[in-house]
Amino acid sequence: MIIDILLVIGVVLLLHFFILHYGKLGRLINSIPGPQVLPLCGNLLSFQLSGDELWKTVRRLNNQYYPIYRLWTVMFPMINIRHPNDIEVILGNSKSTQKSLVYDLLIPWFGTGLLTSAGRKWQARRKILTPAFHFNVLQQFVEIFIEEAEQMVKGLKDEGGAVVKDLVPFVSSHTLNVICETAMGTSLKDRGAAFQRRYRNAVEEMGNILVWRFVKPWLYNQYIFNLVPKGWRQAKLLKILHGVTWQIIGERKKYHEETDGRYLTGFHDDPSKKHEDVNLGIRKKRLAMLDLLIAAHRNNQIDNEGIREEVDTFMFRGHDTTAMSICFTIMLLAEHEEIQKRARAEVNAIMQENGGKLTMSGLQCLSYLERCIKESLRLYPSVPFISRLPEMEVKLSDYTLPANTVVHVHILDLHRDPYYWPNPMVFDPDRFLPENMKGRHPYAYVPFSAGPRNCIGQRFAMLELKTTLGLLLHNFYFEPVDYLKDVRFATDLTIRAAHPLRTRFVPIESTC
Repeated sequence: MIIDILLVIGVVLLLHFFILHYGKLGRLINSIPGPQVLPLCGNLLSFQLSGDELWKTVRRLNNQYYPIYRLWTVMFPMINIRHPNDIEVILGNSKSTQKSLVYDLLIPWFGTGLLTSAGRKWQARRKILTPAFHFNVLQQFVEIFIEEAEQMVKGLKDEGGAVVKDLVPFVSSHTLNVICETAMGTSLKDRGAAFQRRYRNAVEEMGNILVWRFVKPWLYNQYIFNLVPKGWRQAKLLKILHGVTWQIIGERKKYHEETDGRYLTGFHDDPSKKHEDVNLGIRKKRLAMLDLLIAAHRNNQIDNEGIREEVDTFMFRGHDTTAMSICFTIMLLAEHEEIQKRARAEVNAIMQENGGKLTMSGLQCLSYLERCIKESLRLYPSVPFISRLPEMEVKLSDYTLPANTVVHVHILDLHRDPYYWPNPMVFDPDRFLPENMKGRHPYAYVPFSAGPRNCIGQRFAMLELKTTLGLLLHNFYFEPVDYLKDVRFATDLTIRAAHPLRTRFVPIESTC
């Protein structure tokens, strides 16, 4: 009986395979080059790999089948692109804002928030959140960036002498507190290192599970996934992650209830006007992104679950992507002494002009440091891969794709294309001088995505990056311990090494 059932299932799957591959869709997709497709499983067997081997396989395929190739799962094709002309077609089109089904795997964590939603819901959420990144609000946030970076510097100096740091946990603890202070209006400092570590560990483990599941489409169905051990583990991790966000939301809502909601306006006000409440003992209660969501909830524009979705999204995206950019920029500067020296001289000059301090205006003058960051994001984009589901038929590299075909955009390989970036593996911040950028394809560099769904927080991120790196450069020399040529990358939601990334920080005064 069981054998008969299995035979029937096998016959049905074979029929589906032949109909799919030899019908109109299959003929269009199979006209695109790609690796050999096996009956039933497509290309899936080639991707059942460890995180670092999966990373290397994707890099190899992106080079072997430049500029476009197709892969097949059991049920559907996936198109992979890395040419700026094709990327412009996908990212620059207002009818191509739908995220692909890959992002459905994130829904248990992020719900249908700004990262995963589409259509009217995405537009409504973007409209609610955009004022949180207004220039006046960013000016207030710079104060927090400076305070946190100064704490980072102090922590290093308190250890005494030259200090070797595993960069990812060191930097991530800093950026997590920054996003909580700015976007959520709460501090993690009083909650202890264990609280932060538990959250960051849960984030990292969730990333590993999501990648593991991504190459196993038979587990895309949530009910089936819940039956396997990884599904059980994800449920436990979500309790940790959602527990943290609900706690933060509850505390902020309580504050506004105790102040009768009088601090839920003013996102465009002069940043010199601080929100304080002496009776509650609250100092400098700056407006935060979470306040916009709470205000929208009071106006029935979003429910409590919607607030949680956006807080979870920004808690992760707002700290992890920035942390990885800081880590790789530090490593690049450590390996390039002359570039590091020039960046430090620029920071020191700006700080001297401003009485030994960094300011919003001073940060805007750090043009060379900004070029260093941009070049770091070219080589090591925090998000090396995104995926879309165009709602219309599109033409990519002379091939026609039916509407609703999954398209993967490989940002890292785009950024290393020698046609647009001569000597692509050379770290050269002057690539971003105005005269060198002239005539470059506008979609040859998209570290914050591009088009209608570009990153809402890119100005926020650049200011945080410049502040953190600027104050570290002002106080320390960076010396390499681990070298980028030796880094093994692991496939994850953000760019990530499969091992520690260590750098030595040498206090500048100790070398004088």
